[in-house]
Amino acid sequence: MNQITKLSFIGICMAFVVIALGAWTRLVDAGLGCPDWPGCYGFIVFPTNEAEIALAESRYPMFPYDINKAIPEVVHRYFAAALGLVAIFLVYLSFKNTKDRSIRGWSIFLLFFICCQGLFGYLTVSLKLLPIIVTTHLFGGFATLTLFYFLYLKSRNFEIFNQINISNLKAIAGVAFLVLIFQIFLGVWTSTNYASLACADFPTCQGSYLPEMDFKSGFNLNQEVGPNYLYGLLDNPARVAIHYSHRVTAILVTIFFLILMSRLWFSNAAPLASTLGILLLTQITLGIINVVYVLPLYVAIAHNLVAACLLLALFTINYLAWKK
Repeated sequence: MNQITKLSFIGICMAFVVIALGAWTRLVDAGLGCPDWPGCYGFIVFPTNEAEIALAESRYPMFPYDINKAIPEVVHRYFAAALGLVAIFLVYLSFKNTKDRSIRGWSIFLLFFICCQGLFGYLTVSLKLLPIIVTTHLFGGFATLTLFYFLYLKSRNFEIFNQINISNLKAIAGVAFLVLIFQIFLGVWTSTNYASLACADFPTCQGSYLPEMDFKSGFNLNQEVGPNYLYGLLDNPARVAIHYSHRVTAILVTIFFLILMSRLWFSNAAPLASTLGILLLTQITLGIINVVYVLPLYVAIAHNLVAACLLLALFTINYLAWKK
C-alpha cells in the first residue's frame, strides 16, 4: 500500500472512533459537558482539582461542573482534532506522492469538510444544542468517514474490483443508498431530539401500531432551544412521531436491501450480498435491544457503528456499480 492508502485507512479507523465517541457523548447527555469551545470551562483539557473546579463554576454559573460529562466531551473533541491532522497530512501527501488531480481534489475537500465539522462543533455548544445544528454535526461524522473511505478506494487498486461487473444494478443500488442516508438522518434526528425511548415497547409503540403522533412539531427544523436543548423540549407525541418514522423507514430500508441482495447474489459480487445481510440483521437486532432494554450504552453505540458499516458497504456497491 502507498502512503496515501495507509493514511486513508488510519483516517477510516479514527473516524469510526470519533463516531463512537460522538454517540457516547450524546448518550450520556454530555453535549454541554463543556459550555465553551474549544476549551473546557476555560481550560485546555478540563478542571481536575478543587481550585480549578471552583474557578470553572464561577466562569459558567449556569453550568455546574460534572467531570463525568466533561470527559466524554473533551475526549471527543481531541480525537476529532486529530482526525483533522490526518486530513492535513493527506493533502500534503496527495501533492507530494501523486499526480492524480482527483485524489488531490478530494483530499482538499475532505480537509475543508472537517474544518466545517469543527465549525459545527463550535455551533453545537454556542447555540446550546440547537437540533438542526447537532443533527448536521452528527450526520457530518458519517460523511467524513465516507470521504476517508472513498480516498482509500481511489488510492488503492483492488484487482478483484476490476473483475466485478454490476453496472446493471446502478438504479437499485443508488436508491438503496439514498434510502439508507435518509434512515441515518432519521436516526440522528431521533437521538438529537431525545426520542430514542419515545416508544418503549416493540413491535408496538405506546401499546399501539398507530399511536398519537405530532409530525409537524417533531420535524420542525426551526425549534426553540430555551436556555439549552439538553434532554429536549418536544412533547411526547412529537417524539413518538420521530421514533415511529425511524422504525417505518427501517422497514423500507430492509425491503430495498433485500431486493439489492437478491440481485447481487446472482452476480460475481455475491459476497457483498452476504455482508449486507449480516450487517442488516445485526442492525435490526441492536435496534430492538435498544428499545426492549432501555437504550444500553454500549448497544446504542454499536447501533451507530453498524450504521456506519452499512453505509460503507453500500457505498462500495455503488462504487463498483458506477465505476467507469
